[in-house]
Amino acid sequence: MTRPVSRSPTPAVALPGRPWRVVWISAVAGFLLSVVWSAQFVDQTIGANVAGTILGRDAAEAPIAGILSGVVYAFTTGLAGTFTACNIAALGAVAPMLGERSSALARVRETLRPLGWLCVGMLALSGVYGAVVGFVGTAMPQFSTASSASGLVPRNVQSMVVFGLIGLVFVYLGLASLGVVLDPLASVSRRLPNARMVLMGALIGGFLIGRPFGLFRKLFRDAAESHNPLYGALAFMLQSAGNIVIMALLFVVLALGLGDRTRRWLAARPQRVALITGAIFITVGVFTILYWDLRMLAFRDVIWYPVLWR
Repeated sequence: MTRPVSRSPTPAVALPGRPWRVVWISAVAGFLLSVVWSAQFVDQTIGANVAGTILGRDAAEAPIAGILSGVVYAFTTGLAGTFTACNIAALGAVAPMLGERSSALARVRETLRPLGWLCVGMLALSGVYGAVVGFVGTAMPQFSTASSASGLVPRNVQSMVVFGLIGLVFVYLGLASLGVVLDPLASVSRRLPNARMVLMGALIGGFLIGRPFGLFRKLFRDAAESHNPLYGALAFMLQSAGNIVIMALLFVVLALGLGDRTRRWLAARPQRVALITGAIFITVGVFTILYWDLRMLAFRDVIWYPVLWR
């Protein structure tokens, strides 16, 4: 007599204890992060100052005179925007990169390989979007400054939709990592082992579609007004590349600096990596949804939301 096959959602490795406890703790962490996060500090104190230091002038006032100037501006402002939500999201890719090998060279290779596939997804999506911006031009919603009765401009609505969807994807991936829901990438990953990293890269690249970062808006308007799809694609790809340079270096440093004892601890029980990954994904996903949707409405005085800093 054939036993019925169980259809209950299970992670790749069995997780001990109650995964819902991790879910709630991670969700609360995401909520608290959305309360204390200061866009003004990240965008102005860090982003604008870093870009201004590299460019040698105020980045907001620096002219973009031609394609060469545009690509330099794109990479520089991408680098300046390192400490944004997309890079917090990239932390979810850290845990799977922590290998067991003791050789420093082997650990670096194990880190660079998934980073390469992450860049494939990221550059593909940001390049396509940049080409669309260059082709469609000033008709893009992100270009518009028209406002509604609520004070929301089209780019605000686009940001809310894009970041809301990306946040939901992160939450679902976190739940799948913890075994709470079925893993939609399980069968694909068996055939294409790097599919998860490509998806992660696409999610990071997707932040350009909704990003309201002031310096990026200047680059966006320049690409739209150029009506040059190739320039738009190149500029947006460099913006994304600059955005993860520091994070990539941190991954390599972490791979080299992680002690043998810690790596053995992670390797002893694979569920520990799944637990860390799931917790980070859920935290980032909840933060992304609450910050870009609810806090956006609160910023326009549509609803109330607890905010520690602007």
